[in-house]
Amino acid sequence: MKKQKEKMMEEVKAQDAELAAHVAKMNSAPEDKKLDLVAAVVTHMVEQRIAMNARMEKMHAEMMKHMMQHMQMGKESMSQCPMMKGMNDMGEKPATDHQEHHEEKK
Repeated sequence: MKKQKEKMMEEVKAQDAELAAHVAKMNSAPEDKKLDLVAAVVTHMVEQRIAMNARMEKMHAEMMKHMMQHMQMGKESMSQCPMMKGMNDMGEKPATDHQEHHEEKK
């Protein structure tokens, strides 16, 4: 799971760099070429968004399938799952940290 997230983040950075290059080209183009370049940038952004949504849906479906397997195995299986343990290592705070956050605000 962690490797998938890292790979996706690398892909997003590469896509952002590609879009930045297209926008720079568009901005420096002569007026008679700008409209075509704007259309190309928008088309490219839509294609990227559709591909990203498809990847996210696939990851979500895989995660839900995995979670359902744990539900069938019992509550304790979730806490023993290496993937779930790895989720806390990806920069997400555990639920206990979130609860402490709410208690501090009282």
